[in-house]
Amino acid sequence: MFTGIIESFGTIQQITKEGSNVHFDLSSPICSELKIDQSLAHDGVCLTVVEVTPAHYRVTAIDETLKKTNLASWDVGKKVNLERCMPANGRFDGHIVQGHVDQVGTVQNISDQDGSWLFDISYDSSLGNVTVEKGSITINGTSLTCFNSGPGKFSVAIIPYTYEHTNFHQLRVGDPVNLEFDIVGKYIQRILKGYGQG
Repeated sequence: MFTGIIESFGTIQQITKEGSNVHFDLSSPICSELKIDQSLAHDGVCLTVVEVTPAHYRVTAIDETLKKTNLASWDVGKKVNLERCMPANGRFDGHIVQGHVDQVGTVQNISDQDGSWLFDISYDSSLGNVTVEKGSITINGTSLTCFNSGPGKFSVAIIPYTYEHTNFHQLRVGDPVNLEFDIVGKYIQRILKGYGQG
């Protein structure tokens, strides 16, 4: 389980295709602390560390992951938000994040608010995901509060610390972003639709 509090960047050093899988080699300040078989969230996508050296580590994305996230658009040099799993004795500073991306959204607008940045995000509401005003949303693995919530759209405000210490400062209008909707809201929606019975 993750909390959506980004702890470091990973920088993509190499991308290797093998059949339908893609291997990503990344460098990171936390490289020396990683272990093989460890779960690590990359822009909100939970991936397993399969190789570690002093200079880099490797994770592998299968075809299903590539289809449901923005990983297929990653390039060498891209900075990726990283979060390790929450330790059992850790603080719960964000919200419950599983590292399972629900769908990809799109940055529609970025407004400089003279001290913060407003990001307007759109997504395909036909997939059944929803946000609520002042509810939680995970964008590229970052736990945020959404507002201006409506069918297929919402906004988030990004403070300077988050802007600099996540890859929000790299985002541009039109960029795809990984979205994980609030798990509590997803359960409630499922119950209301009658899937929770029986």
